[in-house]
Amino acid sequence: MLGKVFKAYDIRGTHPDPLNERMAWQIGYGVSSHLLGKAAADGETTPMMKHIVVGRDMRKSSPALVAKLIEGITDQGGNVIDVGLVDTPFIYFAINHLDCVGGVQTTASHNPPQYNGFKVSGRRGAPIGESTGLAEVRKLAATAEEAQRSNTSPKGRVEQRDLWEAYTGHVRSFLDLNGRTMKVVVDASNGMAGTMVPRVFGEGGANVQGLEIVEINFDNRKGEFVHEANPLLPSALAQTREAVVAEGADLGLCFDGDADRIVVVDEKGEAVGCDHLTAWLAKWFLKDNPGAAVVYDLRSSKALEEDVLKAGGAPIKSRVGHVFIKQILKERKGVFGGELSGHFYFRDNYFADSGAIAMATVLTALAHAKGTMSEQIKPVARYAQSGEINFHVEDKDGALADVRKAFGADGEIDELDGVTVDCFRTKGWWCNVRKSNTEPLLRLNLEARDRKTLDEMLVRIAPMLGERAEE
Repeated sequence: MLGKVFKAYDIRGTHPDPLNERMAWQIGYGVSSHLLGKAAADGETTPMMKHIVVGRDMRKSSPALVAKLIEGITDQGGNVIDVGLVDTPFIYFAINHLDCVGGVQTTASHNPPQYNGFKVSGRRGAPIGESTGLAEVRKLAATAEEAQRSNTSPKGRVEQRDLWEAYTGHVRSFLDLNGRTMKVVVDASNGMAGTMVPRVFGEGGANVQGLEIVEINFDNRKGEFVHEANPLLPSALAQTREAVVAEGADLGLCFDGDADRIVVVDEKGEAVGCDHLTAWLAKWFLKDNPGAAVVYDLRSSKALEEDVLKAGGAPIKSRVGHVFIKQILKERKGVFGGELSGHFYFRDNYFADSGAIAMATVLTALAHAKGTMSEQIKPVARYAQSGEINFHVEDKDGALADVRKAFGADGEIDELDGVTVDCFRTKGWWCNVRKSNTEPLLRLNLEARDRKTLDEMLVRIAPMLGERAEE
């Protein structure tokens, strides 16, 4: 059963089948075994190396699941610092603020309410995925009951801690409205932004001089969503877009369920591409950090790479996924990173992503800019993009081979993540085709200098990839 809920980057499933309280206990035991064992193997001996931060989101199943998770951790011998009802980036902050061995957030992110799960982080908030420890956690969880019978370690302790004041100070250190007044619509999707935004910025923005927040879908007490808690979906953005125009706001922000991702809407009610937002924010960070690295996922617009170079930065492409982007950002000591999914990463946030800090940074950069959000983004959004298109195909490897064969002579081939064909300089287009990890799908992202070239290349490439999936 454990195999059904362990994914590439986290643990997730419907509750109570297959994810249940017994399994949460096993997972807690396995997480504690892994984190404490790794700390001991690495020679980490500080007082907090047996302490694990634990938090939860607002889902109906979260209190019961987190209780059994904590029981599993303490039965193994780990100490728990319970920070309560928090957004996922709060966990990354708490791990670093308290110098703990790691942490676990009980959440299923943007999945529907009947789902739940656990996001596991290690020392300094490092993400733990399949290849960086989650596979071992699964093995340890599977043998947890047997291991407990021979465990002679004393039971761990549980301590409740309120870190909101420290967290608020950290997030607000990124905020400077430059003496301006700003009106922003925030859609919390009935998720954890409904708790985080009032605690950090005040009800309606009352704790920040010059800030007015129009709150949408902030009531998360029922643990249900009014719309899907995934801001990448056009349907999820509809309320934000309408409210921005109706309120005459400077911009809008829509959060996902656990408030680690955002999508921005400009003052005209138009969604801003996350790659375009990354390019714009990169220039903001590079003003004070000349020559610094900016990390972005390889599906992003060519404009991002061009604008980072023009601003004096070092653009670094990464595989898709927060595990890879965080790792590269830290290795290269980059100042900022962004992903098409709406994750934004900050050097001064322990190289971790944060929806709250992304919100603060967007407000700050706009407050220091001349002109509206749409005027800021227009120069970046200069190329035609297909967006991500999914195709059903059984022979994914065969289709990728067809793409390599068809276009290999026309441009550069890169296999960092799937197949990227770059003919931008010579023929004015490039594309990336990636496999889905969980479904018989290929995902295409195509960009061209103009719409005519984009449409022509879609006609050529699409038949190689199978049947186009319904959106």
